[in-house]
Formats: sequence, C-alpha cells, structure tokens
Amino acid sequence: MLSKNELKYIQSLCQKKQRQEERLFIVEGAKLVEELLLTQYEVKGIYALAAWAEKHSHLPNLTVITEQELERISNLQTPNQVLAVVVQPEQAPSPELENQLTLVLDNIQDPGNLGTIIRIADWFGIRQIVASPDTVECYNPKVIQSTMGSFARVQVWYTPLPTFLQSVKLPVYGALLTGKNLFEETPLKEGLLVIGNESKGIAPELLQFISHPVTIPRIGGAESLNAAVATGIIVSHLTRVK
Repeated sequence: MLSKNELKYIQSLCQKKQRQEERLFIVEGAKLVEELLLTQYEVKGIYALAAWAEKHSHLPNLTVITEQELERISNLQTPNQVLAVVVQPEQAPSPELENQLTLVLDNIQDPGNLGTIIRIADWFGIRQIVASPDTVECYNPKVIQSTMGSFARVQVWYTPLPTFLQSVKLPVYGALLTGKNLFEETPLKEGLLVIGNESKGIAPELLQFISHPVTIPRIGGAESLNAAVATGIIVSHLTRVK
C-alpha cells in the first residue's frame, strides 16, 4: 500500500517544476515499464497491481498497490497495471553533430507531437534532438507515453536556438512552405533539420541560419501538415538509402 506521503509525492511529479527539482519522471503502463527495465535508466520506485508484481517479484523498490491507488497516481484515463518513478539521466554538455542528422525543434507545444517526433527519430536512427527552451518538456508524462519507449534511445537538449545555430558549421535544413522541393534533395550524411511551431512555423530570427529550405510538395487542398507528420516525411527522404 501507498502511504499518504508517497501518494502526494508521486502526484506532485505530474508538475514540471517538481520533476525538474527532483530530477525524476514517470513512466506508465506494462509495455513501457518493461522496456524501461531493459535500459540503463535508474528506477527509483515501481508501483504495480498484484498480478504484474507477482510476475516481477525479483525487482527492487517494488510496491504492490490497489487499482484505486493506481488510479490516483496515474496520468492515464485507463491506468495500465504499473507506474515507475525514474531518475532523469545526466547528459553530455552538448550534442555531437558530426556524421549524423540532428533534429532541431522550434517551439513545439503539443506533447503528442514531441513524443511522436522522438519516436520518428528513433525509427530512422536519429539519436539526438536539440529543442528551444519553449518547446514542451521531454519528461512530460504525455510526451513519454507518446514516444512508446523511444525516449530511452533519443536524447533531447534544450538551448536557445539562435546561439546554437550560429555556431553550427554543417548544412541546416528547414521545413518551409517556400523551400525547395524536398524530393529533389539528396540523402544526408550529416546536418540539421529545423522543424517549426505547429501554427507559426520556424521563428523569423532563425531563418538566417537555414542554408537549405525545403518543402513537401502539395498536391491536394490541405493548408498544412501536422508538425510530426511533416518531420516523418522529411526525415524519411533525407535519410533514405540510395
């Protein structure tokens, strides 16, 4: 069973401020937690229903809780067996940009979009994302859920983008409506791809750093594409094997 203090503490980790202060985050659901346990992440506590706990009784820091308790600490509409409290890992001071494609996210606001973009990056072998400080936090529970486990394989750095892009010596691609036809571009061995805000696109102050503006040719009548969908299409083309 959970004590009142434990319950309040876990509930507090739904707040960004508390997650940042404690350097912790929450992972929920049997599939995600079981995948998490195969990684190097440090797990501070696991809170599970009896059936799940019985199958994983060897785990340290395992607490058996009731369905009612899981509902009280869960962020999901339908809680799924288990919740883990996980330590946020230490990161390198800055990403290594050479010999790979790096995603750069400008003010992505929707947690589902960020989670999906992380999942897309993982699918195409992209191991790092650089994001503006106003991009949604990567440890937001909805982001973690949307990644479907890919958060464990893709690192996200937050930094002011003008300063970061000014220091970059590699090709910088940007998703713009006025860009060059994406399908005329050759695959990339290294470089950056900037994806802008869902409604406003890439901020004006960043446009000067984009050496290769690209656009996905429109055939139908849709006004725009979802940011994560656009990311998937562009990355698929830029990383394709000749």
